[in-house]
Amino acid sequence: MAEIYIHRTMSEAIEEASRYFPVVTLTGPRQSGKSTLFRHLFPSLPYESMEYPDTRLAAVSDPKGFLSSFKSGVIIDEVQHVPELLSYIQGIVDENPERKFYLTGSSQFALLKNVTQSLAGRTAVFELLPLSILEIDGLRKDDGIDTLLFNGFYPAIWSGRNIPRILYPHYIKTYLERDVRDLLAIKDLNMFQRFVRLCAARIGSIFKASEIANELGVAVNTVNSWISVLQASYIVYLLPPFFTNTRKRLTKSPKIYFTDCGLASYLLEIDSVETMNRDKMRGFLFENMIIMNFLKNRLNSGEDGGLYFYRDSNGNEVDLLVKRGSKYSCYEIKSSATFHPDFTKGLKHFSKNYPDYVKDSAVIYSGQSMPEFDGINILGFKEI
Repeated sequence: MAEIYIHRTMSEAIEEASRYFPVVTLTGPRQSGKSTLFRHLFPSLPYESMEYPDTRLAAVSDPKGFLSSFKSGVIIDEVQHVPELLSYIQGIVDENPERKFYLTGSSQFALLKNVTQSLAGRTAVFELLPLSILEIDGLRKDDGIDTLLFNGFYPAIWSGRNIPRILYPHYIKTYLERDVRDLLAIKDLNMFQRFVRLCAARIGSIFKASEIANELGVAVNTVNSWISVLQASYIVYLLPPFFTNTRKRLTKSPKIYFTDCGLASYLLEIDSVETMNRDKMRGFLFENMIIMNFLKNRLNSGEDGGLYFYRDSNGNEVDLLVKRGSKYSCYEIKSSATFHPDFTKGLKHFSKNYPDYVKDSAVIYSGQSMPEFDGINILGFKEI
């Protein structure tokens, strides 16, 4: 299978931003397609990667001289390795805003902290996650849900450059040996890897650091530090809870998801499409895929996250609330291919208790879209 370029829906937002900002910063997990996207959109600009030791040395030893050689601009990959470049870029674009700089980084916290300090008001910032369902639409051959959950959404899979059983083991190995050591001085990488797998086993659940700390035999502060590393490197996403100023008792802790369901499937030791259908985590992985797709769609449009879940002390729950202005679109997510009226219970409870917050409600499941049920939309997952 020949490698193909996959159009990213974020392209339009980046091109628009580049007309108004001299710098565009693109963050996201490794291999999500950041440098590929920039190089496709701006093919006339030179490309430099700070992953290459010689290039990094040149940039560190003489940052001003390094940048001066790019008269029109440059694409700089993994710029978090040489944060001192950002101050020099600030000076250059202040004097000559026509020079364009396109920066990528796979470390969210380290990069964004330096960017906001050095390039505030001079850069647009985007987050690129792996492919959305829409972006692979023309590449799928009626792939079933189990195939999507097992493959995941990294571009290398869908462009024909790699396959899941080879990509994900090497991805984790590289991540542990490079990114984790860069972000946090963790001596026992095996313990950290066990922590990552425990997180995968809790997809769709409330994240409780104390539970994981007890299971691993480490301090709660250690677990909190480690989860921040997974967030910073775009391995996990913590979905915040919905809250209001009312006295109703609502959950205050986030739910944990992975930014890619294929990577999560590997960590859960699901070794084939065939075994996915029987795995106890299948429903949670489906929920993970749908929620990440909503997040991707918003980020690809240049919007912030705006995603929440609802749960009260009595166990009433809505899987996903998507902010639309001052209201929310509410979604219940089910991996079943058969609709059941019980799927709407949480949505009805939320609408009854918070009517002023509801824009619309829908059940998303793996079957076909149907007519409304009691005013609630019934959507097949392909419709999202």
